[in-house]
Amino acid sequence: MGDALAVVALKQVKNPRRTLGDFGERLACERLLATGYRILDRNYRIQEGEIDIIAARDGVVAFVEVRTRRGSRMGTAAQSITRAKAERLVLLADAYMAERQELTAAPRIDVIAIDFTSVGKLVSLVHIKNAVSADWIE
Repeated sequence: MGDALAVVALKQVKNPRRTLGDFGERLACERLLATGYRILDRNYRIQEGEIDIIAARDGVVAFVEVRTRRGSRMGTAAQSITRAKAERLVLLADAYMAERQELTAAPRIDVIAIDFTSVGKLVSLVHIKNAVSADWIE
């Protein structure tokens, strides 16, 4: 058992960006659950890309992109959504809704932006509702 934990620790050290992203997704899920959302799916993937979290509450299906940043050298987590990423999120949300026609709730694309200091202290966790819309990318 100890060897297995050592292997996991080594993998985490080899890819700290992935580890940070996974941690951010766990925090985002906890926030969504704490605020009354039900998690429908995680890491929904098709050829065009991936949606981190799909959650539902109050007649809305929220497609949640989680952006996690450590340090501010590259800007904040909220600032990291590019036009190309926004376009891909719209495409992915449309694909998900087409596959699951039983979902009648209104779709929305949200961002949960999580920022840490360079030493790992949580600075902010913000849920930005309707962060990406077709109007935003046109």
